[in-house]
Amino acid sequence: MGKSRNARRRSAEAEAVVERVDGGLAELIPDRDRARAWTLLVDGAPQSHVDLDDPAYLSFEYQRRLGHVIDLVAPPGKPVRVVHLGGGALTLARYVAATRPRSTQQVVERDALLVQLVRRELPLDPGARIRVRSADARDGLAKVPDGWADLVIADVFSGTRTPAHLTSTEFLDDVRRVLAPGGVYAANLADGPPLAHLRGQIATAADRFAELALAADPAVLRGKRFGNAVLVASDRPLPVAELTRRAASDPHPARVEHGKALTDFTGGAAPVTDLAAVASPAPPPSVFR
Repeated sequence: MGKSRNARRRSAEAEAVVERVDGGLAELIPDRDRARAWTLLVDGAPQSHVDLDDPAYLSFEYQRRLGHVIDLVAPPGKPVRVVHLGGGALTLARYVAATRPRSTQQVVERDALLVQLVRRELPLDPGARIRVRSADARDGLAKVPDGWADLVIADVFSGTRTPAHLTSTEFLDDVRRVLAPGGVYAANLADGPPLAHLRGQIATAADRFAELALAADPAVLRGKRFGNAVLVASDRPLPVAELTRRAASDPHPARVEHGKALTDFTGGAAPVTDLAAVASPAPPPSVFR
């Protein structure tokens, strides 16, 4: 059913909110198709989409894939403990709160002014158990107790690049420390041809976790275009069959690689250490046009 005339009018009347934050110029742009939905951009790069009326709605491709991971990390509706490294507009924290009530979540977002903007313009459900800490992702992770989290989600970008210190084996050692036995790590990675960064990140995760899976647009995996890939890692078997089914049937279909095919995909890339780590590559300007 189409959106009501009143909803379209409310959406059309909403105005963009533009403010300077620590990371650049933030813009909250109203979604003309959804009455109380907004897209967050920082320096022109899309960061998050939030629907205040339907926080279980995920718009961005990579967020939908992370949503599939959240759906499968525990039985449906069961509360979980989640650490989000990178907050943006808190889209995924809202999703967890909506789909798994009574979950407890910690969000680490370095940009304190962005947190203030989001809290003011896109307020959280006061009943949601979401704690937001303004800190560097790795510093914030260090403050999480051992074995606390069922799921750690890394979605951290400084501008359009993942900082180098969040790409190393040493970083993943702290992720493992924070995860409960059988816990899951999921990371949003961005890369383009020749996919050297992505291959290195898979090799790095394989050095620290027993089980891996990767979900991405087939064109990205073939090195045909720049895009996002979601890496999932754990020390227990992953629900690969169900993740594959959900990714393939999504409005933004993705392919899931695992096992030998994923090992072969790395092409012999070496794990990344703190000493050798570099930030992820910047996307070409055409990505945001």
